Amino acid sequence: MFLDSDLLMSALRALTPILLAALGGALCERAGVFNIGLEGMMLLGCFTSVATSWFTGSPWLGVLAAALAAAAYSLILAVGAVTLKGDAVVLGIAMNLLAVGLTSFLLRTVFGVQGTFDDPSLQGLPLIGGFSPLAHLSWAAVAVTALLLSRHVWGLRLRGVGEAPDAAATLGVRPATYQYGVILLSGVLCGLAGAQLALGNVTLFTENMTAGRGWIAVVAVMLGRAAPLGVLLAALLFGLAEAAGFRLQGLGLPQQATDAAPYVVTLGALFLTTARRRRTPRPSGARS
Repeated sequence: MFLDSDLLMSALRALTPILLAALGGALCERAGVFNIGLEGMMLLGCFTSVATSWFTGSPWLGVLAAALAAAAYSLILAVGAVTLKGDAVVLGIAMNLLAVGLTSFLLRTVFGVQGTFDDPSLQGLPLIGGFSPLAHLSWAAVAVTALLLSRHVWGLRLRGVGEAPDAAATLGVRPATYQYGVILLSGVLCGLAGAQLALGNVTLFTENMTAGRGWIAVVAVMLGRAAPLGVLLAALLFGLAEAAGFRLQGLGLPQQATDAAPYVVTLGALFLTTARRRRTPRPSGARS
């Protein structure tokens, strides 16, 4: 049967990197920062986790290094968009392009190989109930994020910063502090997403191995309207599409067609969401 428990397990494994990155993007969105640099931070997390795990022999040090490296990398967006008031979209695109070139250069410099680094001594993450600990962490992060945004004073202030920063400032809230905080946190989450992809889903690093998952995470933020539960459902949709693609490949479909499955679903979801919003009637008195 095409739809079975194995497909669901595969989908849950596939959604973890997307979900972690999308939660970081959702927090940035709530603070008024449109973060499309998720792809670059994820890719840097992939390389850093593999390199650190290989040199130290510890996948957990690889996870820690990935989180720290991606957080440091996110400072480009924080300084550029918050302090220098630059365009966050332009900065995010630049970060994504830089990460592709930087990781390819480091792959050749550190390991002396091109394309893919795969070594039998490379340690991956252990499994708990068929999933890595980072997968369990991502599910818990959804509940924690939802609770913080709806109940905790920090979350309420964060939403205020995103919706009305000037009004929040008059109440003694420093918008820049909150924006710096969530951008750094998104870096940590993207680093964990990269570690999951490189040490949890597989145990290797290949050039541009994120393959658009960071962009899919941005779409998940948009589809979920930056709400944790909505982001989870969107990430699950893309996880199912990726798992179905692998299953169809096993049934004999060309790899090029099955690899495109998550992106076809992404375009379809964006199209349906846009069409629905256009059909939604505006309230009376709204500006055209």
